[in-house]
Amino acid sequence: MKLLILLFWALLIWASSHTPQAAGFIDAVRNGNLLRQNSEAGGENAVAVWSQAAAADKDGLLEAIREEAERTRIPAVNAKLDRVWKAIPGLNGREIDVEKSYRLASQFPSGTPVHYVYRELPPEVSLDNLGAQPIYRGNPGKRMISLMINVAWGDEYLVKMLQTLQEQNVHATFFFDGTWLSTHLETAQAIKAAGHELSNHAYSHKNMSTLSRGRAQQEISKTEQLLKQIGVENKLFAPPSGDFDQETVEIAHEMKLRTILWTIDTVDWKRPRPEDVLAKVSAKLEPGAMILMHPTISSMMALEGIIKESKKRGYALGTVSELISPERVPELETSLGK
Repeated sequence: MKLLILLFWALLIWASSHTPQAAGFIDAVRNGNLLRQNSEAGGENAVAVWSQAAAADKDGLLEAIREEAERTRIPAVNAKLDRVWKAIPGLNGREIDVEKSYRLASQFPSGTPVHYVYRELPPEVSLDNLGAQPIYRGNPGKRMISLMINVAWGDEYLVKMLQTLQEQNVHATFFFDGTWLSTHLETAQAIKAAGHELSNHAYSHKNMSTLSRGRAQQEISKTEQLLKQIGVENKLFAPPSGDFDQETVEIAHEMKLRTILWTIDTVDWKRPRPEDVLAKVSAKLEPGAMILMHPTISSMMALEGIIKESKKRGYALGTVSELISPERVPELETSLGK
């Protein structure tokens, strides 16, 4: 009898530990092997000992996950109006999903490293709450930038730019002038098929602030119709030459389009040296930047360098819609160990 009592105490200590032997003990009980081995020597008591130890261990696991969730929670950032940058998008917060992380961790033996499941926390104030406002940049807390390519003339440099984007696995946002788009629908469809975002750059490259309300509406709607012909559900509008007034923004807003400007202008239409374009962008590169370029020889030759420099600094590159969304960049956070 004394030998049996000692055996049970040994099992209690063994099952309560976080050693590989304890994991083997638990597996044996789950598989029924230990129960069969001890059926004549108090097997039911052995199972009770394991159950108590496992319950205590899981309670500790749940508490540890809760503590880690509290320690690592990142609060959401509200969208806001800035005196210089106008509408700045919000950014989701992030926290450990305690319930899902616990359920996942419970499936593994004691002592196994916990793989946390995360969820995003939306901000209380979004871009939609700010009304008709222009957007010049993404949230500065989001390590992403965007390439916005305005296309209003020519296509001799477009093929090479698309090739570079494909080789670098980057998707950009192309804002099409309607007059150009009307004669290049097949090219636009190919750009769409490559995974890029297609958007509205008005129809005939007029200064929007000088137009009547009716004419401004027509400039935007004609290009919207062309985009719909190739299956694009557009949400963005970039005014030609960056020229607009509040009425322009309100007209676009009424058509459920966000007015997009830029953070960094390559001024590539002046045909600067490619190395000067790269130097300018590199000097001003920051989280949330939207980089304006056109299909010119300057941007064509500088594009690869801009992308590589951005990646080197740890930025993800996404479309304008991806940049101004509140969603975080999980793959980037994982790679940076955040």
